[in-house]
Amino acid sequence: MAGMRVRRPDEIRESRRKRNHSCWGHLIVAPLWAQHGANLGTMLRTCDAVGACLAVPPHDWVAEALRRGNTVPGRSCVHRTGNPMRWIERERDKGARIVAVELVEGATRLADVQPARRRTVILLGHERTGIPEPMLDLADEAVEIPMIGRGASLNVAVSGSLVLYRLAGLL
Repeated sequence: MAGMRVRRPDEIRESRRKRNHSCWGHLIVAPLWAQHGANLGTMLRTCDAVGACLAVPPHDWVAEALRRGNTVPGRSCVHRTGNPMRWIERERDKGARIVAVELVEGATRLADVQPARRRTVILLGHERTGIPEPMLDLADEAVEIPMIGRGASLNVAVSGSLVLYRLAGLL
C-alpha cells in the first residue's frame, strides 16, 4: 500500500498510557493451573495491553516466574488467590462472571463472545488436563477457541490472550 509507514517506537510510546494502570477490577485472567511459569510473564504483558489484572495460584515458583517473565516496566496488577476454589467462589459471591476457557459441550465459540460488561474472571487450565471439573461447575460460561489443526489446545498464554482481547472489546 502506497504511503504506509512504520511508526517509530517514540511515536508509539507517545500514544500509550503514561503510567501503570491500577486495579480496575473489570477483567481478571486466572491461569491457576498453568503448566509453565513463562506463561505468567506473557499473560502479564497481555494484561497490560488490555487493562486487565492477573490472578496467580499460591505456588512457590510463581513469584520467580513473574519476576523473570514480566518485561513490562513498572508494577502490574497481580492478585494472589490462595485456595483457587474458595477464591473463585468469593469472586462469584461478589457478582463476577466466571468464564472458563475449555473444550466442553455447549461452549461459546470465541467469535461469538460478547465484550465484558461487568467484572469477569477468565479461568485458564493446565495445557494437558484443562480446568479441574469442580471448578468448571462454578463457571457461568465456557469459551472454546476453534482450531482446524491437529493439536488439541493452544498454549495457555496464547489462549488467555485471545480471550482477554475479545472480552476487552478489542477484537
